[in-house]
Amino acid sequence: MADTFDFDRVIELRGGDSVKWNRYAGDVLPLWVADMDFPAPPAVVSALQQRVAQGVFGYAEPTTGLTEAVLAHLETEYGWQIDADWLVWLPGLVTGLNITCRAVAGEVLTATPIYPPFMSAPRLSGCSLLTVPLQLQDGRWGWDWPAMAAAITPSTRLLLLCHPHNPVGRVWDDRELAEISAFCQQHDLIVCSDEIHCDLILDETRRHRPLAMLDAEIARRSITLMAPSKTFNVPGLGCAFAVIPDAALRRRFTRAMAGIVPHVNALGLVACEAAMREGRAWRQALLATLRRNRDRVEALVGRLPEVSMTPVEATYLAWIDVRELNLAHPAQHFEAHGLGLSDGADFAAPGWLRLNFACPLPTLEQALLRFESAVMAAIAAKKVA
Repeated sequence: MADTFDFDRVIELRGGDSVKWNRYAGDVLPLWVADMDFPAPPAVVSALQQRVAQGVFGYAEPTTGLTEAVLAHLETEYGWQIDADWLVWLPGLVTGLNITCRAVAGEVLTATPIYPPFMSAPRLSGCSLLTVPLQLQDGRWGWDWPAMAAAITPSTRLLLLCHPHNPVGRVWDDRELAEISAFCQQHDLIVCSDEIHCDLILDETRRHRPLAMLDAEIARRSITLMAPSKTFNVPGLGCAFAVIPDAALRRRFTRAMAGIVPHVNALGLVACEAAMREGRAWRQALLATLRRNRDRVEALVGRLPEVSMTPVEATYLAWIDVRELNLAHPAQHFEAHGLGLSDGADFAAPGWLRLNFACPLPTLEQALLRFESAVMAAIAAKKVA
């Protein structure tokens, strides 16, 4: 199926409007921010072309067709049946994180390492933030529930959950989801579940299960955030949505949006519907490509000394431990060797790097050569010192 679409065609993105490709001067391959170097699905491009041809770009709202497409996607892919009234449309998932913090208005708890907006959204919303490190045991990331319980205070109101997790790449299993649900119910927490990577499950034995599907009680206290942006590479079109089953919580959320959150981009709405309706075959081909790329990254890291990574169950992001290299500034060291990676310090994990492998194979192969060169140079420098 991967041969049906060409994911290995290199598209020149330097010098345009790409945040990813404009970050570095000189010959540095940017494998940092979480967007892909692949074109969006042909069905999405075609739908956008038709909408642009109309020539009128006034304020837009979700159509009945879009709502039906989203509901059908959630039921087909996860067996999740929701009401249309539960949907709240947003111009981006990060907006949803910030609005959630404003709506719940209390102390926020999350587990690190974590996608940086999980740490900035509470502070920008005037909320205190509590963080607890995830545990890495026997090559697998998991929850430290005693530490989570110890961190809770009487002011804690909200748990920010990343599911699947960025950056560690875990797909939380049913047992872990049940533990999360029980924890939130025991401590009377609202949970905001960022599920933007839910359609990027690389472990072929797994299927994404939205946290809110577990039972009626966790659904009542949940805000689930989703978007087509990561899966179908349309983040620049600004379209996401929240699924909020509880009417009272939904009202709190929409009140917090008032006067702050703009209309969703008209083209983003079009792209979302096309992706949900017609993107499945493209996504299956994408997943095959990402699994191949992941395997190449894991193979290289596995044979290099003094670096390691855990299996990537979901996302297109490798979370790599370079602490043994003893680099004062790991991201700068790899940039000096022509490779731009995300610094683990931004995720509350100094000494780690995040590598985005959602790129054509020629780009990835060149990047892996540079990664190896950077590692060996760091090891050589240690010996000299």
